Amino acid sequence: MNLIKIPFNQSFVTGKELDYLQQAITKGQLSGQGEFTHKCQTWLEKNIGTHQALLTHSCTAALEMAALLIDIQSGDEIIMPSYTFVSTANAFVLRGGIPVFVDIRSDTLNLDETKLENAINSKTKAIIPVHYAGVSCEMQTIMEIAKHYNLWVIEDAAQGISATYKNQALGSIGHLGALSFHNTKNISAGEGGALFINKPELINQARILLEKGTNRFQFLQGEVDKYTWVNLGSSYLPSELIAAFLLAQLESVEQILKKRLYIWNQYHQALAELENKSLVRRPIIPLECGHNAHIYYILLPNLNIRNKLIDFLKNQEIYAVFHYIPLHSSPAGKRYGYAVENLTITDDISSRLLRLPIYPSLKNEDIKRIIEAILDFFN
Repeated sequence: MNLIKIPFNQSFVTGKELDYLQQAITKGQLSGQGEFTHKCQTWLEKNIGTHQALLTHSCTAALEMAALLIDIQSGDEIIMPSYTFVSTANAFVLRGGIPVFVDIRSDTLNLDETKLENAINSKTKAIIPVHYAGVSCEMQTIMEIAKHYNLWVIEDAAQGISATYKNQALGSIGHLGALSFHNTKNISAGEGGALFINKPELINQARILLEKGTNRFQFLQGEVDKYTWVNLGSSYLPSELIAAFLLAQLESVEQILKKRLYIWNQYHQALAELENKSLVRRPIIPLECGHNAHIYYILLPNLNIRNKLIDFLKNQEIYAVFHYIPLHSSPAGKRYGYAVENLTITDDISSRLLRLPIYPSLKNEDIKRIIEAILDFFN
């Protein structure tokens, strides 16, 4: 029997996207900052609880804007986990910043807040918590440490839409937050991102950055009679087509979250027996965290078993994948940053983690097939 391929990820379309795209085309303003951009930003401000949400063409762009807003200078150090995507570091390295990698927690796989103070010195400028798999870092402690040492906190909430920490939306807790709408994320426009500004005094400067360093926003508001170049900036805006597609997704966020949580819970319940036998470890969600089912992963006993399981599933047309190569062990990570101490948990977790397919259109029979294949592997 020929098995139907189960991909790791599959784009989800709500049904409104084509209608909104047609509206955007008909209106004729495709270059951004149109009706759909403003509707998306208003939705985010209302649902995230941020003072200002600015759409960007990627989460990478949002992080680069954050680096500019906090005025990263050559030699400034930025504390972050090594277990993250390269954009977390690149955004600051581009400004001359130095990533300082700290270890992650073994339960949530997030930055270990107990390691922060050992990494802080006179050159430290900011802390970048990354909310892995849509599960929050321990933000209360992080914010208290940042306040004590007068440091910026920029949340890399790329995976965090619909997720919370103590009932507060991820991205709204630090001074700044960045969100992703990449094709692999829960809410997707193919590409796209957003910058959340939780410190009101940064809003005007952020608008200048977004408008290529000009005061165009003030001009459009009638505050100045012409606009001109006033500061640093770049081309961070997405087109109206991206915003139109995104709005359809945002309006269906509860439906998408419900479907992902259903799949996540199916995996979690079915694999409990393997965890009881110490054959896998399932995700751990702290009580104060409301997660968004962005990733369902399992931790295998070692690298060899992880790789064998990947091959076993692939032979059955099921595509499961590992995740990041830790930045501290990468060529660029060694060139541009450094680790304060041995990142033993990061190295261990990265060699044993396996992500399972999870997307709203995954059928019940496919979920069952994936689970049965994993059980068969261990049996």
